[in-house]
Amino acid sequence: MHFIAAELAKYGPTNFFSCQYSFLSQLKSDPRNSLNGLANKVERHEGVNCYLWKTIIHPINMRKNIFYPIEKMLFERYIARPSPVLVEWIKSVEVVVFESGIAPIFFDLVQQLNPQARTIYLASDDLDTINVASYVKTTFARVGPKMDALCLTSRLMAEGLASRTNCYLVPHGFDYSVEDHADPSPYTSGLHAVSVGSMLFDPGFFVVASAMFPDVTFHIIGSGKGVEPGYGKNVVVHDEMPHQSTLPYIKHATIGIAPYRSQDVPRYLSDTSMKLMQYEFFTLPAVCPEAIVGDYASRFGYAPGNADSIVSAMRAALVAPRIPPKRTPLRWSEVVERLLQPDTFNDTKLSDLAM
Repeated sequence: MHFIAAELAKYGPTNFFSCQYSFLSQLKSDPRNSLNGLANKVERHEGVNCYLWKTIIHPINMRKNIFYPIEKMLFERYIARPSPVLVEWIKSVEVVVFESGIAPIFFDLVQQLNPQARTIYLASDDLDTINVASYVKTTFARVGPKMDALCLTSRLMAEGLASRTNCYLVPHGFDYSVEDHADPSPYTSGLHAVSVGSMLFDPGFFVVASAMFPDVTFHIIGSGKGVEPGYGKNVVVHDEMPHQSTLPYIKHATIGIAPYRSQDVPRYLSDTSMKLMQYEFFTLPAVCPEAIVGDYASRFGYAPGNADSIVSAMRAALVAPRIPPKRTPLRWSEVVERLLQPDTFNDTKLSDLAM
């Protein structure tokens, strides 16, 4: 979203509101914990007004149906007491972009405060994949058809939607300036494998791989987890770091790893995984679950939890040549153009695409 916000700022005043953060968040590995000191303050960053809304508690996924009444009560209470900053911002804007997650619960508030605003849903992830609460899924099923546009980052996401009348394909963009920030190498000599990000992170991959490939140094960046039992001494766990700081680790690695958990890997990640897009841009052979290899010759698939397949994929990737990227992603400026006016572009028409 920060790429999109930066592009929207070129059009006019832009506000970035982050919610579902509270004292509960500090009990788990919420990547926003590093910003805790800035919570409940409007901070201007690179031309964008940013606000991290921190409450005493926030509504969560209660997981079991028996607890749904409590979940519903918590969400309704949360919605009924919105941040004054959110209220002020909603009233003043022309467009509201709802990122996939709990954001759609504020659709009714937008309709109440600013019914003229265009409402756009950005489906970066499927709601089941990111395990949102039942209340959020129920709300999105109700309000989704009322939004001006549902912008899907992969055509495969349309499989779970009941209606496609307001659906468009707007894939992730790419920041081609990453090449300017990817030097020098942070590594010493030898073989280096890198993993970036926390989504569906599977530490079990590194338990197997570090034992079977002692000559490879595995770098785990921003996984949201510390050193896990079973990691070899050749595993280096890095804290969350700014995006630009990860780029040298990617460019100069021997291979890239996308260690998604098996039971949760959605097929659409073959199109939307930002780490795989970055690995491809820097021509890194990539190791990832078989379900998201797709037709990319630079990817080597394994069955998560299967040691033999992990070893096979690692061996293949370590000897693979670096090949030019298969695809040319949109620039983020082109993505934002399509988000704002998706019906004016031929390549956003979901009905014209083979599923």
